[in-house]
Amino acid sequence: MAFRKFLARLGAGSASVETTLDFATGTPGGALPGRVEVVGGEVEQQVERVVVALEALVEVESGDSEWKETVVFGEAQVSGGFTVSPGQRLALPFSLPVPWEAPLTSIGGWRLHGMKVGVRTRLSVAGSVDPGDTDPVDLVPTPAQATVLEALAGLGFRFKSADLEKGRIAGSTLPFYQELEFAPAPQYAGRINELEVTFLTSSTGLDVVLEADRRGGLLSEGSDSVSRVRFGHGDLDTRAVAEVLDGAVHQLGARRGWF
Repeated sequence: MAFRKFLARLGAGSASVETTLDFATGTPGGALPGRVEVVGGEVEQQVERVVVALEALVEVESGDSEWKETVVFGEAQVSGGFTVSPGQRLALPFSLPVPWEAPLTSIGGWRLHGMKVGVRTRLSVAGSVDPGDTDPVDLVPTPAQATVLEALAGLGFRFKSADLEKGRIAGSTLPFYQELEFAPAPQYAGRINELEVTFLTSSTGLDVVLEADRRGGLLSEGSDSVSRVRFGHGDLDTRAVAEVLDGAVHQLGARRGWF
C-alpha cells in the first residue's frame, strides 16, 4: 500500500479528471457550463481543489525573438477539498464565465486558422502530480461584433487572418489582444495596405480599434493610423454601423493625407 501511495504521488495510479462541456461553443461575456468527472485512482487521495480555466496560445515578441506561450485568461473553482476513494466517480458541475475580451475562434461558421483556445481542468491532489484535462472550445462573435464584421464585409473589406498578440492596449484587461486582419475595400486600394480590427468589449458595449497601414502596432497607439469607434450591444443595424466605420476609415486617411 505504501508503494502504491508513492507511485500515486508520482502520477501513476493517481486520480484523474475528464471534463464535458454542455456546449462546445460560447460567446464573449457568456458562460461555458459543464461538468468535471473525477475518477479515483488506486489509492485513497485527498483532493485540494478542482479548477477549470480558459487558456489561449498567444504570440510573444521580444527584440528579434518570437515564440508562442499558453496564457490563462479566466478561471473558476469547481470544488474545494474532498477525499476520493479508489475507483470512485464524482460528477462536479460548473459554469465558467467567458471574459468580454475573449478572442474569437470562428466567424460565420469558419474556424480562424491559428486560434487555439481551450478549457483546462486542473485537479490538485495533496502530495501528487497534478493530472489535467484540456478541451477545445469555439468562441463566436456577440451580435454586436457580428454586425461590425458584416458591415466591414458590406464595405468591401475581405477577411485575411487573425492572431493573438501578448501585451496590453489602452482600455484592455487581458494580457493579450486579438487582431483581425482585412484586405482593403476596393475604394481604399492603393491607399491602405491592410486594416486591422481589435474588439475591446465590455458589459456596456464595444470599442472597435481600427488600424490602417500598420507601422508600430497597437501598442504604439499614439500613431495617426489608429482610431476607435464606440458601439453599444444594441447597435445591430448593419447599414448604420457600416456608415460609422466608413467614416472612421476616411478620417484615418485624412489624417495621413491619403485622400
